[in-house]
Amino acid sequence: MTRQPVHTVYGGAQLFAPDTTAKLGAIALRTLKEHAPDAATLAGALGLDAALTARIYPRVVAKLEREPVEDYRIDFEDGFGTRPDAEEDDVAKKSATAAAAGMKSGSLSPAIGIRIKNLGSETKRRGLRTLELFLSTLVDATGGALPENFVVTLPKITAPDQVSILVESLEKFESAHKLVRGSLRFEVMIETPESVFARDGRIALPEFIQRGQGRITGAHFGTYDYTASMGITAAHQGMTHPSCDFAKHIMQVSLAGTDIWISDGATNIMPVGKDRAVIHAAWKLHADQIRH
Repeated sequence: MTRQPVHTVYGGAQLFAPDTTAKLGAIALRTLKEHAPDAATLAGALGLDAALTARIYPRVVAKLEREPVEDYRIDFEDGFGTRPDAEEDDVAKKSATAAAAGMKSGSLSPAIGIRIKNLGSETKRRGLRTLELFLSTLVDATGGALPENFVVTLPKITAPDQVSILVESLEKFESAHKLVRGSLRFEVMIETPESVFARDGRIALPEFIQRGQGRITGAHFGTYDYTASMGITAAHQGMTHPSCDFAKHIMQVSLAGTDIWISDGATNIMPVGKDRAVIHAAWKLHADQIRH
């Protein structure tokens, strides 16, 4: 991709359809018009300068109408959960078929990918099986084509060997399906202490990048798993916690001078419902976190 997405939306794989991002945009636009019908209301909700918000408001509307989601992850991890093998197999194939249909209709987001389960001992088999089923169904449906800017997301890394396992799996798939070597790329999620500092005290990311063999495109910070692993209680988990700032400073230093993008975390507070105060609070939280 020639531009870094401003955001990535993660959605449960069981919910994905060819028109998912268009539906999300319609919901967001409807919510904006209902709870901030003009720039002055939005300025009050976000605590921004009225003149600045007057310039921003029409751009927000235009963005939601034209391209509401820049990057989307079909999620087989936290957004999907642990399900029977037969059910995950079925969803892997159905979501791949939906992605192929979206390619044909031109309804996919500019960038898209899937998040598999982590490749630790307990979920390695399941993660790799889902990856194989999704990719094979996709390329069979498209005649070997991949969506533009497609990536795989590798979560909850606890050892650099897990990066190597994914590289090996992608290489085998490319070879078996006659894809161009290196066409399958992935991003790593930084959401465990072991993905910030290795057990021997070294910063972990440089080895991840080395083992990625040029396939790693980005590093996403995982706010909630990381803070939980650091013993931070749920009431204080959020991307502006000093522990998160520390981890993201390490990420910035580790990836400086590379072409690998950083995504600095998520919020699980969503602007949903009918209560305008709740909607405005969620918007303001998101805006404040971006500015932070």
